[in-house]
Amino acid sequence: MTESATQTLRSNFPVGSPRWATRRTQWRALGLNDEDIDKPKIAVVNSSSKLAPCFSHLDDIADRVCEVIRDQGAIPFEVRTVAPTDFMMAAGRGGGYVLSSRDLLTNDVEAVVEGAQLDGMICLASCDKTTPGQLMAAGRLNVPTVVVPCGYQRSGRTDDGEVVDIEEVFIRAGHVASGRCTLAELCGMSDRAIQGPGVCSGMGTANTMHIVSEALGMSLPGSAPVAANSPAMWRNVDDSARAIVAAVQQNLRPRDILTPAAFRNAVASVLAVSGSINAVKHLQAIAVESGLELDISAEFARLQTVVRPLSTVRPAGPTSIEEFDAAGGALAVLHQLGGVVDRSVTTVTGRSLGEILADPCAIDEQVIRPLDSPVADHATIQILHGSLAPHGAIVKLSATEIRATAFSGPAVVFEDAAAAIEAIHAQRIPSGSVLVVRGLGPHGTPGMGMASNVVFALDGAGLTNTVSVVTDGQLSGLVNKGIVVGEVKPEGARPGALNLVRDGDLVAIDLREGTVDLKLTPDELDARSFSTASKTTHPPNSWLSVYDTTATDLEHGATLKGASH
Repeated sequence: MTESATQTLRSNFPVGSPRWATRRTQWRALGLNDEDIDKPKIAVVNSSSKLAPCFSHLDDIADRVCEVIRDQGAIPFEVRTVAPTDFMMAAGRGGGYVLSSRDLLTNDVEAVVEGAQLDGMICLASCDKTTPGQLMAAGRLNVPTVVVPCGYQRSGRTDDGEVVDIEEVFIRAGHVASGRCTLAELCGMSDRAIQGPGVCSGMGTANTMHIVSEALGMSLPGSAPVAANSPAMWRNVDDSARAIVAAVQQNLRPRDILTPAAFRNAVASVLAVSGSINAVKHLQAIAVESGLELDISAEFARLQTVVRPLSTVRPAGPTSIEEFDAAGGALAVLHQLGGVVDRSVTTVTGRSLGEILADPCAIDEQVIRPLDSPVADHATIQILHGSLAPHGAIVKLSATEIRATAFSGPAVVFEDAAAAIEAIHAQRIPSGSVLVVRGLGPHGTPGMGMASNVVFALDGAGLTNTVSVVTDGQLSGLVNKGIVVGEVKPEGARPGALNLVRDGDLVAIDLREGTVDLKLTPDELDARSFSTASKTTHPPNSWLSVYDTTATDLEHGATLKGASH
């Protein structure tokens, strides 16, 4: 061992120095020898948890990754992060831990990888917030990184042979209070909805973000989506472990890959798969952490006029995630997007996207259609603007369900989701009204509350087609019912039109024009005062209070302040 050899990698320090000596002492105690200590040191970022099936298989994957990394002549160090899971962690404090845990995960990664000065990281991506959190960490730290999609769960079937998954359970739970679904029926669905580990099986946020990671070039081509614990997943795990060692050796860094063109490719892929609306804010956050001046909402608004849904995975349409996977997955989508995608971008393999797309790819065009033959003639993610949302809002539409394209009515205003649901159950929401639910944004909750339970309660009450929803809250990445305008910006806890809406004000939504307006004159708005009612406070020593005081607004991805813009 020579002093010059130890300084080739950032993880090594001058021989004989206090830092070198103390690290050597601890690593020798872990069974490493002096030759090992000179090798590249790679973090295996594992959000394992036994709280939900999304993460329950990750320990086995981490073990396999570590084995392959050792075989490639590098040293793996498994590190743990928070394991965000919406369906579990949305129960506390208005759901504020759901989005904020994404940023907590990013900081978990930073603390270990940057604190220990490790040479690279391979991230095991699973549930909704792990992939964006890991990609944000990659952009922030800019050390060689590979993201590994760890697979979707098998869903079940009812006695009638109908597919049932957890999102269907979520929707039908909103029907119990009205008697349109019995408790026994709900429990029967619940018993069968999940048949193995992995993420939700529809085209929700988790599968969407796995596809986004591949489209960005941060995951291996052909890696998403994939069935959890399938042979294909294990092959990708092995290949990804080899790829991270190569990336460290080549010093291939995330900011070489996460370019504006790569983000535009990712936006196009989300539109093509009718993906989760949550991808909008996550892509914005990843861009911010990568030091890019990008307006992701504007990219969606521009590309929604070009890219229509090429595939409709449940619940956007009848296709199962397994069928989409077999039809070619994300790689086939990138092929079908043709000239929309920028092929000059670099990927984590070191090859350009153009080189990858030059390779043959089997595509089932009945499942993943060509660009000029989409499933529908409208984009399923639409960005709205208007006097009620001057900084934008989002609507998720179905590719197959016919809905009204315009709606107007008097506002019925609530400061939290629970009060709105109580009013729905009490039959106090009149047909023809617009249900305005505010105080659910990143600073109102704080941490961003879930509004989908309000939407599904309306559906359960039979009001989907007669009541619209406008909210600053987060919506299901899978499905919404009727006209639902989410993530209104500025949020209700900030000065702006959403904060000033009062019961009876006329709200007008026009999807054809891409507008959502509060029908008040500027003088009428100026006469109203900012209300603090749509702001929840938490103990000053809680994580949510820290997040509230340090996070930017949703327009900037709700990332922590100080990130590059």
